[in-house]
Order: sequence, then structure tokens, then C-alpha cells
Amino acid sequence: MSPKNHSIGYDDLPFWSAPFGIALLDKVTMKANMNVLDIGSGSGFPMLELAERLGKSCMVYGLDPSGDAIRMINEKKTVRRIENTRVIKGFAEEIPFPDGYFNLVVANNGINNVTDQEKTLSECRRVSDREAQMLITVNLPRTMIEFYDIFKHTLIEKGLNEEVQKMYDHIHNKRKSVEYLKELIEKSGFLIKTVDVDGFKIRFTDGTAFFNHSLIRNAFMGPWKAILPEISIEPVFSLLEQRLNEEATRKGGLIVSVPFACFDCSVE
Repeated sequence: MSPKNHSIGYDDLPFWSAPFGIALLDKVTMKANMNVLDIGSGSGFPMLELAERLGKSCMVYGLDPSGDAIRMINEKKTVRRIENTRVIKGFAEEIPFPDGYFNLVVANNGINNVTDQEKTLSECRRVSDREAQMLITVNLPRTMIEFYDIFKHTLIEKGLNEEVQKMYDHIHNKRKSVEYLKELIEKSGFLIKTVDVDGFKIRFTDGTAFFNHSLIRNAFMGPWKAILPEISIEPVFSLLEQRLNEEATRKGGLIVSVPFACFDCSVE
């Protein structure tokens, strides 16, 4: 086994997904002989961790639309010699399994990223058996509110008042409230047992470090720029970085908050 392959076996816990996943794993009812589905399995967390914790009597399936993610998971499971897993390419709106197949369905911040949440939750209910548990984590609308407040004032400073509403529309489209999700989950046929609201903070030296962080560059910057007319992108983000740096100087660093909720559900 090469050092490269050996190393990838331990690279399954991106910082962003860790707090959500730890909360989710703490709520899993551990049973033998379960079929488990992880929606939006990404780079393999918590799918692979769950497979190892549950043991070989259980089978854990991952579902993800990314071929790159699937190849990564397959390499990790080989390195870690995890045999009770299988990852499938597909979409949560059309889960490729028969009715009542799963005893446990999890989604670690994956529901936020589907195209149709209502259809996804309906599919989760369809593939859940009568005694199934469903656990989902989601980050909430006030995620990175410290950044968005400065973004809003920067847009106003640049005379882009219509883009302020576009910013709020973007937040609503990506992050639903606990109340909205409760209604959607119950409508799909699940009973909500508990909702735990928690959160964490991410610290940066300043706005420049914030914008250069791989998480921000890869997951957030594109949608933020899409809010703006192309001609405004460079001047707005230049000023925004300046305002973030000024805020960091005043407060001794830039801190953004990430509130999230964990829904523990059963079949009605």
C-alpha cells in the first residue's frame, strides 16, 4: 500500500461537515442487521464511520450525484477495508431502491443541496420501513450572518439595492428555517421526535483569509458572485474584502457563526 493510498483512508472528515455529523452520529439508534442509506454521501462522512460503528451485520449505502465523490469513497473503503458499504450514483429525488428497504436514513447537511426537498423527503419516506429512523442535519438561515450583514451594507454602499433582495433570496433558497423543515418533514409522513439546535464558529485572521479559504472559494463564492451583474463583481468584492478586513482589525479577527439543526424522526 503506497503512502498516498494509505493517507486517503483517513481523509474523510472535512471540518465543515464534522460538527453536523457528530451530532447526527450521537442520535443513531444502533441495531444489528440494518440497511442504511446516506443521502449526499460526498467524500464519505458519516457514511464510512457509520458502517464501521454498526458492524458487518449492517449494510450502509451512499447516494451521491458526483462520480468524483463515488471514486473517492470507493478508494477509502478499500484502504480501510470496509466491506459493508456500497455507494451509488444518483439523485435523492429518485432513490433507486424499493419501498420500505431501509431501517435508517441519514443526510448530513445533504438536504440543503437537493433540487426538490419535498420530493426528496417523500422518497426518504417511501424507502423507509415501518420502524425506520431518519436523521438529517441542516445549517440554518443565519449561517455566516456576520458576513452577510457586511455584504448587505457593501451592496447598499455600491447602490445595488435590488441585489440585497437577491442575497436574501439566495439565503432562503439554500437554508430553510426549522419551522419550514418541520412542516415539510411531517407532510412527507415522518414523525419528528426531537429537534436539536446547535452551532459552531469559524475564525479567520481577516477577510482576505476568509475569501482564500478553500471552503469559501469552492462552495460559496460562485453563488455570491452570481447575485451581482458581471460588471459589479470585481468592485463589490474588492470593497467587501476591505470592509471585512476593517471589521477584523476592530475585533481582532473575523468570526462567522454556523447554526444548525439535527432532526431525529421516525415513521408515523
